[in-house]
Amino acid sequence: MASNGHQGDDESIDEDETPTKQPRSDREKPGCFRNEPDNEAASPAGRATSTRQTSNSTARLRSDSVKKTRPPFPWFGMDIGGTLVKLVYFEPKDITAEEEQEEVENLKSIRRYLTSNIAYSKTGIRDVHLELQDLTLCGRKGNLHFIRFPTHDLPAFLQMARSKHFSSLHTTLCATGGGAYKFEADFRTMADLQLHKLDELDCLIRGVLYIDSVVSSGPSECYYFENPTDPERCIQKPYTLENPYPLLLVNIGSGVSILAVYSETNYKRVTGTSLGGGTFLGLCCLLTGCSSFEEALAMASEGESTKVDKLVRDIYGGDYERFGLPGWAVASSFGNMVSKEKRETVSKEDLARATLVSITNNIGSITRMCALNENIERVVFVGNFLRVNTLSMKLLAYAMDYWSKGQLKALFMQHEGYFGAVGALLELLHPS
Repeated sequence: MASNGHQGDDESIDEDETPTKQPRSDREKPGCFRNEPDNEAASPAGRATSTRQTSNSTARLRSDSVKKTRPPFPWFGMDIGGTLVKLVYFEPKDITAEEEQEEVENLKSIRRYLTSNIAYSKTGIRDVHLELQDLTLCGRKGNLHFIRFPTHDLPAFLQMARSKHFSSLHTTLCATGGGAYKFEADFRTMADLQLHKLDELDCLIRGVLYIDSVVSSGPSECYYFENPTDPERCIQKPYTLENPYPLLLVNIGSGVSILAVYSETNYKRVTGTSLGGGTFLGLCCLLTGCSSFEEALAMASEGESTKVDKLVRDIYGGDYERFGLPGWAVASSFGNMVSKEKRETVSKEDLARATLVSITNNIGSITRMCALNENIERVVFVGNFLRVNTLSMKLLAYAMDYWSKGQLKALFMQHEGYFGAVGALLELLHPS
């Protein structure tokens, strides 16, 4: 499948401990814990007093049970990818005076460090705009923070964890992604931390479903682009992801995995491609000399891919009408670069734009074929390749809509690449 190079100019918790935006009530069904009546309880007032006492006792028992099963602070979840490390941190805001007095200085230091900064060292970033406030997790209310840094800077993170004596507070850290396996020994030797390794696709799905369920204010977590084939009328619209199954989940990180999801626990990996966000950045570094994802995207936003790509009209002089291929469709990515004259006329920005269009079109083409084969009409794109990458999102929306004749809708999520880390955090809070 090809797409328009002109478009888009502008990756079980127990019931009592299920994370939720609204805390569950501790109230039991009437009479479930009623004792045999004594003389006091025989009167209506006595029965009411007895019921209140029993209810309060039950609430205390359930509260004590939750306290025993939830882990000590701090609460983290990590997703160590091939390009980026994603970290989510739950900051409790309901700390009592007694807890604050008992809290060790190491824990206070970690909380102050993470929440008082938006940048860490040279490359760590806290995405303040994604922060979820007043979230209830495992009976505690607080804010959920989202932090990222390049995977090649993981040693600096481990050094920070060691300097703040993180291992004295938390002996096990829930982590997912390939790096949880690759760097397990480094965590142990450099920071005295034991990793609890989790499957990245399990964490991804769990994180997507959870975040979508708790975001109730501000911008909708899930959204799509209305009128994607018309640049002048293309606008972002909220989408309610109710009764989401089945859905095709396309995770675009360094590479791409495509999952057919039928429930939180019933899914399969349909296929994937090695041409993902890592490919885009790697090729841009080679072709343009850029050194970061943001720089590559900035260059792509200024370029013109049709100077680099060979279009259908370059071959046919117009449309290929027999098979419905419009003249503007890409026939050969980078096809014009076989000509020395054309190579001399393109800019680095053109090359960056053509690279972005090539990678995005390939992902869109594979996704559409998977949707047809699996008979799924709802497609959700996630992953850090889409971070600040409106160009690719609009290209994907355009491609899904155009080539499916409006049957496929491309959906996107505000928290893009953090879902794996969220899934790891939820596993930390699992009583097992």
